[in-house]
Amino acid sequence: MLKIKDELRKYNLIPYRYQNVGNVSIVDTSKGKYVFKKNIDNNIFEYLNSRNFNYYPIVISEPSSDYLITKYIKGIDISSEQKIDDMIDLVSLLHNKTTHYKEVDSDSYNEIYEDISNNIEYLYNYYNDLMTIIESKVFMSPSEYMLSLNISKVYERLSYAYNELNRWYKKVKDKKKKRMVLIHNNLRLDHFILDDKPYLISWDKSKLDMPIFDLYKLYKNNESFDFSEALKRYEHEYKLLDYEKELLFILISLPDKIEFNDSNINMCMKISNMINILDRARELTLPNNFEKTKNN
Repeated sequence: MLKIKDELRKYNLIPYRYQNVGNVSIVDTSKGKYVFKKNIDNNIFEYLNSRNFNYYPIVISEPSSDYLITKYIKGIDISSEQKIDDMIDLVSLLHNKTTHYKEVDSDSYNEIYEDISNNIEYLYNYYNDLMTIIESKVFMSPSEYMLSLNISKVYERLSYAYNELNRWYKKVKDKKKKRMVLIHNNLRLDHFILDDKPYLISWDKSKLDMPIFDLYKLYKNNESFDFSEALKRYEHEYKLLDYEKELLFILISLPDKIEFNDSNINMCMKISNMINILDRARELTLPNNFEKTKNN
């Protein structure tokens, strides 16, 4: 607390109450509430401001500081469906404002290809070995039986990802440029606040990368919403290139690694959730496959 107190006094703020929430401290001061956070690159906000994107909390700390101090935003209550829509609108604006093209060599796309290819191979071998163990048992547990009934869905998604990845790589391997944006890289419902205007908070993981990685993180962090509608809304403002969208569909098709390290009822819930996600991924990618077949 002494470090926070000393840091705040640099900005003529006298703290009198502290509340720790996750890795941040919310501090009541003589001039209102502030959020205090360690270890973040404050220069990111200078860059956002230079791109005319100011939908982040007011920063009072200096860029050279080891701490980030921002005004606290209370926000208003809105439904999760409205939050997703508003967040998608804001993310498409962020990508529009920060778009640029980067010169790349063959290693850039090859690195993506190798990473995903190795992950597909690892997951395929992992589930093969797991099913060998499960099927050797005289009596399966309910969660093991649930996985064995649905393992074909895991293999189907891995097969889809493998085939699409190889098609994707043939298309991109000779490209000399890559479309880049600033991605927030940690999109969650609780990282969006609506107040006098919309705000994105928690920029710790932001970086320059392909726009689809924000959409992928949004999909993984908020699995209960209609992603197809969110994607349509996003593309109305910021159209994905064909090879970007293909890579996005490959990523969301990869199954999670299920480890039997919990109670049976919890394992059943985890496996059920994974199966639902795989079904959603298949529904999302089917129209894309249909369009490709029609165009061919």
